[in-house]
Amino acid sequence: MSRKRVPKLALVGRPNVGKSALFNRISKKRIAIVDEAEGVTRDRLYADADCFGKPFEVIDTGGINPQSEIPYQEEIRRQAEIAIVEADVIVMVVDITAGVTALDEFVARLLLRTGKPVILAVNKVDDRDKLDQIYPFYSLGISRLVGVSATQGFHIAELLEEAFNGLELPEEDAAEISTTRVAIVGRPNVGKSTIVNYLLDEQRCVVSPIAGTTRDSIDVGIQVGEDHFTLIDTAGIRRKPAEHDAVDKFAAVRTQRALERADVCVLVVDADRGITTQEKRIAREIESQGKGCILLFNKWDLVKGFRMEHCRKSFEIDTPFLNHCPILFVSGLTGRNLDQLFKAVKEVHIQQNRRITTGQLNKFVEKAVQKCHPPMLEGGKRLRIFYLAQVDVQPPRFVLFVNNPNLMSDTYKKYLINQFRESYGFLGSPIQFFLKGRNTKDKNERSAPAPERQVEPLAENEEFVFEEEVFVEDDLSEEEISKLDPSYF
Repeated sequence: MSRKRVPKLALVGRPNVGKSALFNRISKKRIAIVDEAEGVTRDRLYADADCFGKPFEVIDTGGINPQSEIPYQEEIRRQAEIAIVEADVIVMVVDITAGVTALDEFVARLLLRTGKPVILAVNKVDDRDKLDQIYPFYSLGISRLVGVSATQGFHIAELLEEAFNGLELPEEDAAEISTTRVAIVGRPNVGKSTIVNYLLDEQRCVVSPIAGTTRDSIDVGIQVGEDHFTLIDTAGIRRKPAEHDAVDKFAAVRTQRALERADVCVLVVDADRGITTQEKRIAREIESQGKGCILLFNKWDLVKGFRMEHCRKSFEIDTPFLNHCPILFVSGLTGRNLDQLFKAVKEVHIQQNRRITTGQLNKFVEKAVQKCHPPMLEGGKRLRIFYLAQVDVQPPRFVLFVNNPNLMSDTYKKYLINQFRESYGFLGSPIQFFLKGRNTKDKNERSAPAPERQVEPLAENEEFVFEEEVFVEDDLSEEEISKLDPSYF
């Protein structure tokens, strides 16, 4: 099943006229980075929007300025030209405070030659008294003109009404397509945008050897067979001291949000440099947010005299979570092994949503304990595991009911984790175990308030962390508890 094709509206103009602010206003989301510096928007950005209940797609583009000396200007203009070709209607954005400029006249001539409907949005009309100042812009030769304010939302509805006047808009399709969101993450300049361009078979993202080319998080849909995916190309995740200006900080925030809304993250590593401290930090962030992970060693075509097995072995000892993630050695330039990526994404997503019955889990506990009993601790006390149950997916979360959480030693945690991975795998997915201790000794006293447990106080948000799994000594929510067998409380 596929969605009806919706009309596309492209926002085009010279730099610093407010295209990205208008894009955010129309889409009703803070997607594009807005800044006074020229050249902040480089790739074309897409977002779903609606006009009086009817859907369309809005496209943001970088500023067109042939005389500009900023980096990537040719690539920015190429991205804008692609958006112009794709669009059904074009909105040219100008700045009322600057008046009509020679660059505005250049862009207007470029757009009028396309033969497509062009509407002129005179932006930054922040005061109604300024509406009288929009008439000089008729000199650009565009007869359909609306004064707007992207920051205040003034006349946005009127602009969309004028843009789609005479253009047939489809009714909103109620049928939703299930899509897997895949975030492409990593350090700057490891080839993330090159990989996205190859997968889409088009120059969707600006590519440059200069680190930090991608600023915005770019979403684009792709269908592989019967499966639908949304690829999210992100800005490279830098160390905090390397975020030199506000735009870098905004890019980092966008990347963080992209990671939060992703189902599966593809961690791209420069195969020539290997896994650095920054990759390990990113892997920990992916794990802490409970996202599926696939490890991609890019630029493998540049590696000479080094076998894949050696590369795989080099990080196994040092990065435990990544040991359980699918690994692909690829080349974004030549496309080597990239045909295997979506198969891996699909498998990891399935593992993220996998459920194991309580019966199976308790058989696992029984076998694990028989194979290796918990050690006797000081004072003659031994850990007893009563029950194991799964309470959630994405990521898979499990609760271990024990007599006393403090009796769980680090070595026995490691043993249980390894046994669990051997039995159930959960490829590419972090798994979380929570410990729950009994609050009363007498089962007949369950209705009475539970006394405080005699345990050493934990620091705020303190967790038992071992390798990639999380053991948290904490009470569960009432909703989670209601799913479990009450006889073990």
